[in-house]
Amino acid sequence: MSEPKASRPHWPDALQNPSNDLSGLKPWPWALERLEKSHNYWIATTRPDGRPHLMLVWGIWWQDAFWFSTGPRTRKAKNIAKDPHVVIGTEKADEAIILEGTVEEIKDRTIWKQLAQIYNAKYGGDVEPLLMSSNGCVFRVAPQTAFGQDEHAENFTDAATRWQF
Repeated sequence: MSEPKASRPHWPDALQNPSNDLSGLKPWPWALERLEKSHNYWIATTRPDGRPHLMLVWGIWWQDAFWFSTGPRTRKAKNIAKDPHVVIGTEKADEAIILEGTVEEIKDRTIWKQLAQIYNAKYGGDVEPLLMSSNGCVFRVAPQTAFGQDEHAENFTDAATRWQF
């Protein structure tokens, strides 16, 4: 995948006349580092009746997408079956990455095995037996838009970044 295009997010209540100088925007490698290193991720899905659902998951950034697994009877899996649009957030709100995307369920168990090795390297243990025995769901989130906010930036509003994929 080519690097996503960085721009200023639409922020009408904070920036009346946003600067045309884009030099303060965060680079994509900054976002990638946070997507790869986060231990916990927030996932927002939509219930069939339209109410939001927010939960924590473990996951990995691999092959230009966010991957996670869950049981097929979990609320998030049921929600995804009805509406594949999700939002993923990294754990550190002071250097947040918020990723909007569409979920695809991956049923190919050879990919599960590859994913399990990467997952085990990140979290320890051996997730593969549990995944296989529970007939779990493996999901790939294809990114569409991402947002980065860095409270530690010299100018917070100039550093707020949107990436389009």
